[in-house]
This record gives sequence, C-alpha cells and structure tokens, in this order.
Amino acid sequence: MIRVFNTLGRRKEVFNPYSPPLVGMYVCGPTVYDYTHIGHARTFTVFDAIKRYLRLRGYDVFHVQNITDIDDKIINRAREEGRDWREIVSEYSRDYLEGLGSLGIQIDHHPRVTDHISDIIRFVEGLIEKGYAYVAESGSVYFEVDKYPGYGMLSGHLSKEAWRQEEDVLHEKKSPYDFALWKAAKPGEPSWESPWGRGRPGWHIECSVMSSRYLGSRIDIHGGGVDLVFPHHENERAQSESYFGHRWVRYWLHASYLTIKGEKMSKSLGNIIPLREALREWGPGPLRLWLLSSHYRSNLDYSEEALGQYRRLYERLRQAADSIGRRLEKAEPKGRLGDGELETVERLKGVARRWHEAMSDDFNMGKAMSSLWEFTTIYFREVEQTESYTLLWLSWRILTGFNSVYAFAPDIVEARRPERSLEDSLVQALVDVRSELRRRRMYDLADEIRNRLAQLGFVLHDKGEKTEWRRR
Repeated sequence: MIRVFNTLGRRKEVFNPYSPPLVGMYVCGPTVYDYTHIGHARTFTVFDAIKRYLRLRGYDVFHVQNITDIDDKIINRAREEGRDWREIVSEYSRDYLEGLGSLGIQIDHHPRVTDHISDIIRFVEGLIEKGYAYVAESGSVYFEVDKYPGYGMLSGHLSKEAWRQEEDVLHEKKSPYDFALWKAAKPGEPSWESPWGRGRPGWHIECSVMSSRYLGSRIDIHGGGVDLVFPHHENERAQSESYFGHRWVRYWLHASYLTIKGEKMSKSLGNIIPLREALREWGPGPLRLWLLSSHYRSNLDYSEEALGQYRRLYERLRQAADSIGRRLEKAEPKGRLGDGELETVERLKGVARRWHEAMSDDFNMGKAMSSLWEFTTIYFREVEQTESYTLLWLSWRILTGFNSVYAFAPDIVEARRPERSLEDSLVQALVDVRSELRRRRMYDLADEIRNRLAQLGFVLHDKGEKTEWRRR
C-alpha cells in the first residue's frame, strides 16, 4: 500500500487515484529567464522518480510539466539585456531541456503558455461568468478571493492579512489579496487580443489551464517546489475549483529546498550552481543518485563530499550491472541451493522488501537509498563469488528495479536476462586471447591488450588463470 503526504491537510493518505491504474501528474516547470540550477533539478528529479516508482508498481502515469514562456521575469530580463523576449525564452528553454535529457528525465508532455492563450482566455471568461472574477478599468481581470471559502487551506495561511499580493496594483483591486488572471498590456510588452483588450495571462492561471487541458478536471498529483505552495498553488486551487465546481487535485506533493551550507540558493547570496556545471563536474548518474538521497520533503544540502560518495555508489552499481550481465550468460540453472546460498537469497529479498517499504511510505528516498548500498555489499561479498544462476537472476531483478527509478544505467531497459552486446562480445574475445597469451607466457602481448583495453575504459582483473573485466 502506497501512502503519500498530502500538503492539503498535512497528513499521509493512502494513494488512491481517481481512475486507477491511470495517474495524471502535473509538475510546475520553469519560467525560462535564466539557466536551470541544481535546485530546479532536485524538484524535477524527485517527481521523475515518483513517477517511475508508480510505474514500477503498475500505475500508468501521464506526466505533464509546463514551460512558462511569458512572464514578468522574462520581460524584465529581455529589457535588461536589450534582447527580444523570444530569444531569452529560446536560450533558457534549450538549457532546461538539455539538462532534463542528461538526467534521464522524460516528460510525457511539455506545454508552453504561449501555445494556450485562447484556452486561457476561455477559462478566464468562465470565471467571470460564474461570478468569481471581475474586470478592472485598466482591462486587467482579477480573481475575487472572498468568493472562494477554502482559500488559505492549502498553504495554512488562514489570515487575510497574509494573503496580500501584487502590491503594485492595489488601487484597482477590490481586495489587496485578489490576484491577476489577465494583465492589461503595458507599452513595449508582448500582448495578445482578448475580450478585455490587449494583455497577457497572469502567472497562476497558466498552470490551471494547461494542467486541466491535458489531464482533465480531476488531477491525481500536482507537484512542485515547496516555495510554490503560496501563492502559486493556493491560487491555482482557488481558481480551478471555482471553475470546475468540485475538488480538483487529490494529492498535493511538494519537494523541499536544495541548500548550500544551510542557506537556500539565491542570486543575492551568489551561491547558484547551474545544472550544466554540476553535470560536467559529477556526471548525470552520480548527480541523480545524490539528488534522490534524502526524503523529498527534507532539505538537501550541497556537499562535494556527499557527491563523491554517490559517485562511488554509482560506480559500484554499474560494476554490479556489468558483472551480473556477463555471469548470467554463463550460469546455468541448477537444482537445490546450498545453505549459504539460501541465506544470501533471504538477505537479497530483505533488501528489496525494505526498499519497497521505504518508497511506499511517502517515497522516503533517503531511507530507500540505504538499500542500494546494502545491495552492492551483498553482491560483491557473496553473489559475485558464486556461479549460482538463482542468486545472479535475483540480483539482476533487484538491480533493474532500482534502475527503473534511479536511472543510473540507462542502457538497462527492463528486468530480463541480458543479451551480450557486440561490444561485450569483442571485449570478451580479446580477454580470451589474452588469457591464451598468458598461458603461453607471451606476457608482452598480453600486457599490450590490457593497456589498450584500459585506454578504452575496460579494467581487467586477473584471478589466477581466470580474468574478469568491467567498464571503468
């Protein structure tokens, strides 16, 4: 049974989607006015892992993650740099998408705001018709918060004084906490025609429209960073439930901050680490493992020492995958297992069970990660020393289960007995030739093969007359 912590109500609930096994998941993507940093990457990787685990458990998840390509921040950046706002969007969208690709994050649909202007206008018209929104003299349209009785319940901000937002337009709003659905055009800013004059969408309405456009009026999971709970998600919930007339999102999930020396990353502190730089330094596999190394609702503090540890874990997992693949090719099923092998089977099953227990308990990734360390220890101490088909097959199934969530080995696509690739076959052929050269005491040629393979990234280990190899 999977339980998730719902921000709305602040309690764990049994996961029960609207129409199982289908799961609709919407995650707030970036406003593309700057380079993607590792704080963004933490949120996107967390929800990718949540999606992957739900799929492993048999759910059919459709993952939508938007790109906000029109917003005050984009307009301001374009003005500061003297560039067209579309150039800003193009540059930073490309950086974001390349970062996701490197981390193995696959989004089922990536809607952009500017492709949905007509949908947004229709949604705003509906809120006006239902009496939840009003048009100001300027041509801007505002949501009237007092008309929605549940406002503040998602964020826990129940005081009206805490609801104040958009201070620069207080003069034309009925209440200081009403928020813009449509912003009247200003000179020199991009705008679109609407029933209220030229303008552009407010930030919050964009996600309500795009999420419901592709997932319907009832969404199972709505996610994002914890900094979006108020006002963004609070406003999304208010306008969406007012429009549809029923509960909109079943589970609200929020990832906590990525910090550096205990402080949230910010431009003012100068501690932003762009994702592209982190990928160059650590590589996607180790970085992804580290991003998933703590509970998603807990802060994750940047540490080169910690990243170094997860680089070592990544290498051990890759070595285990290579080792199991080669050994399974040669191993043959046999009858009765020995007592020692039975004990190893139980230990491996315990690792898998504890991992599922942790992931089923609100995706407790920090606790679950300990199972990966434990697995590598058991494999290299107990399984690698045997030729047991049963132990190798069980190890392979567990490893591919881990990989389906952590994606440390993208080339392992499913839990099956691996087939030898052409590359593996060629390397094994060279290793066999080298073994024959060693038997004939032709050590110069044998050493030459070892050195050439090392240059190509393959490490050889001689164990008596046998030679094993792995990728570096």
